[in-house]
Amino acid sequence: MTTLRSDVSIAELNERGQEYLPGYLGIQILSLAPNTVSSRMPVKKLHFAPNDFLHAASVVALADTTCGYATIAHLPDGAQSFTTIELKSNHLGTVKEGSIACVATAQHLGRNTQVWDAVVTDEANGRKIALFRCTQMILWPKG
Repeated sequence: MTTLRSDVSIAELNERGQEYLPGYLGIQILSLAPNTVSSRMPVKKLHFAPNDFLHAASVVALADTTCGYATIAHLPDGAQSFTTIELKSNHLGTVKEGSIACVATAQHLGRNTQVWDAVVTDEANGRKIALFRCTQMILWPKG
């Protein structure tokens, strides 16, 4: 079973995404522990669809980023990286203001794949906004 890597920190994960989509969207990693990572994203107009509901892609971006960073923090020794090979989301609600939060929890930490579940909530009251699951393929150096 893969364990939390000691060479990955919250600060490093937050810095990693600054010039990429996670930074642009305002995603912040809050905690990192064995088998779990938590994050948040303050919602702004850019997170909404033209119908004034939170865009599903914004919610997926938060959940997928959280699970992806969790994968990085739990990569097996010698692994090079990872890529998402499947994801699924169920959207249960929306928010109009404030922030949404996400907690990713490991379901399977294998040598070649990891499976993560995430729950996205309204940070203010804990109401579930979405349920998310992804499968990550671990990438190994060629040779």
